[in-house]
Amino acid sequence: MFVFTDGVPREKRGIKPLSNGFKPNAFLSATSPYYIQIMTPMFFLVLLTLIIAAVFAAAAHILPKRKSDREKSSPYECGFDPLKSARLPFSFRFFLVAILFLLFDLEIALLFPLPAATIYSFPTQLIPISTVFMLILALGLVFEWIKGGLEWAE
Repeated sequence: MFVFTDGVPREKRGIKPLSNGFKPNAFLSATSPYYIQIMTPMFFLVLLTLIIAAVFAAAAHILPKRKSDREKSSPYECGFDPLKSARLPFSFRFFLVAILFLLFDLEIALLFPLPAATIYSFPTQLIPISTVFMLILALGLVFEWIKGGLEWAE
């Protein structure tokens, strides 16, 4: 029979064993000194984190010197004047650069799991696959470079 430090048995406190035989431990009670001893540093850590975040947010709001003018307060629309008609012809270069960025960004994102994959597979399988993938990426970059897709000014 388990007895708490004040001498009152568990059964008289109304704590019953669970159906799987697990008996709740003494420090799981919120009034237990063990619980308080464990949770007090965690409470202060969370409180300190919130205070630091609030100080940084306040400093970021108060400290910068803001000099607003007409140019800064107007919305930026990719080099287009936002006050003119929205039916202006769109430069194909913007579209091409966006597609190239998405293409190469996706290929790079597919490379991220490779270091973790070395844990689960043999390097003799992984290295040739990643080399072929990098070669395709490099050939695509060279192709775009030769075709002039990366040249902004003509």
